Amino acid sequence: MAPKVSGYLPNETPPLGQLILLGFQHVLTMFPATVLVALITGFHVGTVLLVTGLATIVALVLSKQGIGKFIPLYYGSSFSYIAAYLAVISAMGGDPSAGPVSDEILSTMQAGIVVTGLFNIIVGYVIRAVGKKALDRVLPPVVTGSVAAIIGFGLAAAALNWAAENWAVSISTLLLTILFSVYLQNRGFFGMIPVLLGGVAGYLISMTLAPHLINFAPLQDAVWLVPPHITFPTFTGPLVGTAIFSISIMAIATIPESTAHLYQISLYVDRYADERKQKRYELDKHIGFNLILDGIGDLINGLFGATAGTNYGENNSLMAITRNYSGPALLAAGAIAIMLGFVGKLAALVQTVPYAVTGGLAIYLFGVIGMQGIALMQENKVNMFVPRNLAIGAVIMIVGIGGNIGFSGGFLPIPILQGIFPNGLPAIATAAVLGILVNAVFLIFDPEAKKAPGRAPKPAARTRRARGAA
Repeated sequence: MAPKVSGYLPNETPPLGQLILLGFQHVLTMFPATVLVALITGFHVGTVLLVTGLATIVALVLSKQGIGKFIPLYYGSSFSYIAAYLAVISAMGGDPSAGPVSDEILSTMQAGIVVTGLFNIIVGYVIRAVGKKALDRVLPPVVTGSVAAIIGFGLAAAALNWAAENWAVSISTLLLTILFSVYLQNRGFFGMIPVLLGGVAGYLISMTLAPHLINFAPLQDAVWLVPPHITFPTFTGPLVGTAIFSISIMAIATIPESTAHLYQISLYVDRYADERKQKRYELDKHIGFNLILDGIGDLINGLFGATAGTNYGENNSLMAITRNYSGPALLAAGAIAIMLGFVGKLAALVQTVPYAVTGGLAIYLFGVIGMQGIALMQENKVNMFVPRNLAIGAVIMIVGIGGNIGFSGGFLPIPILQGIFPNGLPAIATAAVLGILVNAVFLIFDPEAKKAPGRAPKPAARTRRARGAA
């Protein structure tokens, strides 16, 4: 029976024509960010599109089998890992500005992505066993928010270096992307793709103001259909330990992001189910299972040569606007992404984007990542007048931002475990671990533990005495 209120719940399948169009709309929504991560970090665009589509399909199928209903999320490339990738690439002598990096570098980074997947799976099972509140004690918002902030702010120098290729182009791209983000918000489909619109505008500006920045040779030489460039992880080599540590620890920033997205989509779905007078899906009860699916997605990414992923808030917002929460529509999106992975001309076209355009986009996007870390702390009402919170945030911020910007490749020249970290300790990952350790000290020796009985009158007693005196 056709729904009385326009839209689709997660387990509903639209007619074939709508299914394809709705799937394509999801692909357009995830495309800018997913492809930009690949472009910045030297991964193969076609491979990333194919594998993220595959990871999305696997997560959807497993959710339907595991809990009897689709968890309608699309898994695209996460920006949270960019700093870690760039550190490994720099240490191994790679240059993503020249196109995809070598297979040796990719395979080394893939080891870290595989471990990221395993880390997410373990955390998912822990949450299912002990509950989210117990995990929040070990990873409180002041830790996860501060780490998210340094991921974005620590990339500030990289964004500006790309922008320096041509300041006029990069600043124009930046301003237009901001205007699209602000003035197209909640205005239909175009409000979902401001980054894509900004990138296209910047590209057109480059063709006008600085055509020498665009090299069409890769596009002319590329064939239409080409098998994706698949690489496999390696767990040997001098920088594998660095890659595993610096990449996998970044999951502590994507875990709260993924959880927030699940809460968001659960709220939307249940409200729509209420309007339809149907049973609520209550997807927010499956936080642990959702993180397990995240981990499986990253395992797939790491095994076949794609960037580490996360479920996309952009696609959540698209679903909220269109009321299309259909799991089968997201399956169609995954299938379309897989097919795009075989289009050689598409990957070549992306490689013609000037770094001035990428830099303009990155100034905005990296800054937003940093601000989202601050927003996470605001949302959770982290009290920055409490010394313990100040201490945790201060350590993470200074070590992460200062280390990533102030030292070559973002490696701290600390002679510890040089067999595993021959170039030094990755600054952002080290900052995250230090934040966790400082928080652990406060958990063991709680500075706000209750005072011994008898040292101060109870509030009720003070109130009675005050009343008597009055």
